[in-house]
Amino acid sequence: MIIRRDKYLDQLIRKKGNGRVKIVTGIRRSGKTFLLFKLFKHHLLTDGVMPENIIEIAFDDIRYKELRNAEACYQYVVNAIDPNNPNTHYILLDEVQLMDNFVNALNGFLHLDRVDVFVMGSHSRFLSTDIVTEFRGRGDEVRMYPLSFAEFAQCFEGDKDEPWKQYYSFGGLPYLLHLHDDEEKIRYLQSLFQEVYLRDIVERNRVRHRYELEQLIDMLASSVGSLVNPRKLANSFRSLQKSSLSESTIRDYLRHLEDAFLIAEAKRFNVKGKAYISTPSKYYFEDIGLRNAKLNFQKQDEGHIMENIIFNELRHRGYAVDVGVVDIHEPTEHGTYQKKAG
Repeated sequence: MIIRRDKYLDQLIRKKGNGRVKIVTGIRRSGKTFLLFKLFKHHLLTDGVMPENIIEIAFDDIRYKELRNAEACYQYVVNAIDPNNPNTHYILLDEVQLMDNFVNALNGFLHLDRVDVFVMGSHSRFLSTDIVTEFRGRGDEVRMYPLSFAEFAQCFEGDKDEPWKQYYSFGGLPYLLHLHDDEEKIRYLQSLFQEVYLRDIVERNRVRHRYELEQLIDMLASSVGSLVNPRKLANSFRSLQKSSLSESTIRDYLRHLEDAFLIAEAKRFNVKGKAYISTPSKYYFEDIGLRNAKLNFQKQDEGHIMENIIFNELRHRGYAVDVGVVDIHEPTEHGTYQKKAG
């Protein structure tokens, strides 16, 4: 089953040969590897590029463990390039954040002749301010999301009722389309959340209190579409969880979840005043299936789920999405009064 990801493939094709490192980012299991190693590689081959001019390294593959050292990786690539071959060599790197000092290696590749570099990563920190500065404008990001509903529905015939029901419940991670039993899909998403996303966040950020992090995710999953802020969440922990999780720790946890592309923040914007409001914000899940899995598929609030899906769809189309705030004047028996609406 081939799922077309034309939006992202077209971006990679347009960026070929621009002298910059093309960086595909996005949540794990969203299809980045398939995009680069299958769809883009197929494009290169059909466009006349010879196989020996394509160098592939997947850093999460044990075969390439030794190449997680930047100098070793750089030397491997240099040795793989035939100096007598006048054509461009395409370097495709997967999970590049697993390489130590990978910025040094990528900047080194940019100094090689007839080389075009494409990399992928599942953690936004490798595009942090410091690293972008080190690239000095030589990095070019392609942000990839899980399947949109239009992409998801490619694999269904007939009306859209059944694919919508599936998408609404289980989300748009591509592997789900290979599973035909709802119980399998539920087990897959719940296992993925615990063993991949959550484990990665805990280990990468050395989170000491995994249980409290999970409780925070549960709160966010339950309040999709609602305005929240660290202070409000801290108060909820004190009153409901009997925990003294501080505002600063909650801010750190929110940042970790965003860095892993698990959630995204929509900031409040005062439409009339044309200014951002610092707090509170809304948080949406990158994939609605993961949100539902965290709540054991029990809290199916149709309005909030739809809001999350629309938020993701707008970002998939390239929009920056804020939460609008307008003033509403409502009449009372004593006159009118003003309230804020988000």
